Amino acid sequence: MKFLRNIAIVLITLQLVNSLESNLICFYDAQGSERDGVAKFTTTDMEISLQFCTHLIYGYAGINPDTYQVSSINPQRDVQRRHFATITALKEKFPNVKFLLSVGGDRDGEGADKYIQLLEAGRQKQSAFIESARDLLRSYNFDGLDLAFQLPRNKPRKVHSDIGMAWKSFKKLFTGDFIVDPNSDEHKEQFTDLVNDLKAVLRPHNLMLSLTVLPNVNSSWYFNAPAIINNLDFINLAAFDFTTPQRNPEEADYTAPLFSPVAEGNRLSHYNIDFQVDHWISQRVPHTKINVGVASYGRSWKMTKDSNSNGFPIVTGTDGPGPAGPQTKMPGLLNWAEVCLKLPNPSNVDKSEELAPLRRVSDPTRKYGTYAYRAPNSEGEHGEWVSYEDPDTASTKAIYAKNRGLGGIALFDLTLDDFHGQCTGDKFPMLRAIKYRLL
Repeated sequence: MKFLRNIAIVLITLQLVNSLESNLICFYDAQGSERDGVAKFTTTDMEISLQFCTHLIYGYAGINPDTYQVSSINPQRDVQRRHFATITALKEKFPNVKFLLSVGGDRDGEGADKYIQLLEAGRQKQSAFIESARDLLRSYNFDGLDLAFQLPRNKPRKVHSDIGMAWKSFKKLFTGDFIVDPNSDEHKEQFTDLVNDLKAVLRPHNLMLSLTVLPNVNSSWYFNAPAIINNLDFINLAAFDFTTPQRNPEEADYTAPLFSPVAEGNRLSHYNIDFQVDHWISQRVPHTKINVGVASYGRSWKMTKDSNSNGFPIVTGTDGPGPAGPQTKMPGLLNWAEVCLKLPNPSNVDKSEELAPLRRVSDPTRKYGTYAYRAPNSEGEHGEWVSYEDPDTASTKAIYAKNRGLGGIALFDLTLDDFHGQCTGDKFPMLRAIKYRLL
């Protein structure tokens, strides 16, 4: 009897430990499998990463604007080349990882209009979305659906000087607040109905449902948290890209501060992770259902002769996105490996102009983030300023999530981490740093 009692205690303890495991949500943008050269993300790379993940979210599916059905946005890759099936087949090797399919995520053509139209379409047409989602998940053996709806974003707002703020307040007397979506109250109610109806169809098949809040989507406009939270397994807050060179071309600033650096300038108080987390907690969302999103990349701005040469943010006088990196090939966006290779190292210490290393400026407070910059030359050329995440900042955010009793961290995404170990030889350094702090 004593032996059986001890076995029971061990089993209960193991169940408790498993139930307390923090989430490490790994987003996978399948576009990474189509990149060339060292940037190409393979199934072998996926297998290495999955030993650290609790959930793998495949991005992205979309909505057919004519039928409102959920469908692949790249059928040749996902269906004909069987990429859906190839990824979910990894469940056999990693039975403890849940595989979800995400809809939207800024990859679906036609943007917010299509998703608003779905909300306004009515229950009958929404049924096509719901039933097709269920069928697609079951056909390819996914464990659930992630809603990363491309809803209207907050209008980009400049960070103003004191004089600018005074003029803005005066002007507001005549213009009022800028309303992105005048029907947001109706859309919030419609989104609530869609979530609840969707979960009712997914539940009998034991399929999960999660919500991803994309950057700069106003949560208070579209999400009635108390009304939907019981039908969501968790929420991923993409709490980054508060500022970007596309949205804020003339001012470079921290893209994902943990806390508000408002004392350093007239910044908007909600442009930080802690504010976003507090909002959802204030809406009676359990801490354990909130995952903090961390970007595995940096945002770069082009500095000009009018930019403050010391690089201290807020950097004014910038001129939009910095040059594209050799791997991601996207102006204004650099994956972690691209950022790392721009920092001082034996291969670039003697370089000049656009090849000269960036100066790294760390944050001893661990509140705001790390940035790196290269001041422009005397002709105002080759200047660059980058706000980015690295293993240290990702680790800090994992500690924050752990200390606040949150669900965990969502990494956006695997294909932008240094999965080849180009920087230090360690593959997936950001993923590893997060996992270590969540244990």
